[in-house]
Amino acid sequence: MDLSRPARKGSRIMRRYVLTGTPGAGKTSILRCLDELGYGVVEEAATAVIAQAQALGEDQPWTRMSFIDEIVALQRQRQLEATGSVQVFDRSPVCTHALTTYLGWSVSPALATELERITSEGVYERQVLFVRNLGFCEPTAARRISFQESLAFEKIHEESYRAFGYELIDIPASDLAHRVATVNSMIAHAPPQAPTA
Repeated sequence: MDLSRPARKGSRIMRRYVLTGTPGAGKTSILRCLDELGYGVVEEAATAVIAQAQALGEDQPWTRMSFIDEIVALQRQRQLEATGSVQVFDRSPVCTHALTTYLGWSVSPALATELERITSEGVYERQVLFVRNLGFCEPTAARRISFQESLAFEKIHEESYRAFGYELIDIPASDLAHRVATVNSMIAHAPPQAPTA
């Protein structure tokens, strides 16, 4: 695996991949394994925003409009601070777009601006690693949706990424080691991409 392969988008040095998919599908476990393999990894911003709010006594921060903008701000901060020649992000602003759609809200100016930035600057690789559901969704303090709701959320994520021109690379349901190997192989052998205009 060549983690030092130069970037293909203008003068950008880093390659940034998005790991996304169904809530509860095992993204965090995959991300931790990728970290052990030497990739730069960036954890999910929405979970951190929820955890911080709940620590302050707010049980359901996702019910207020500023929730989306807080996620956007943290995603941008973490993306700009991330290091490593190859980085893997647990979700991106396109996921935040999917969340906004799922909640039935309008896209906020902050989210619209960030979506424009990552598109015009070609921040993320166009190939997105889409982790498929495991046939269940275990609830957590930050994830309180049923499996059926998670499937609806999965479909919205697919639609959002395709609408923004990304190619979805399926990471099928399997044991963790196989999924990590699939992601690792895909990143290591990713074909060159044309520079962003």
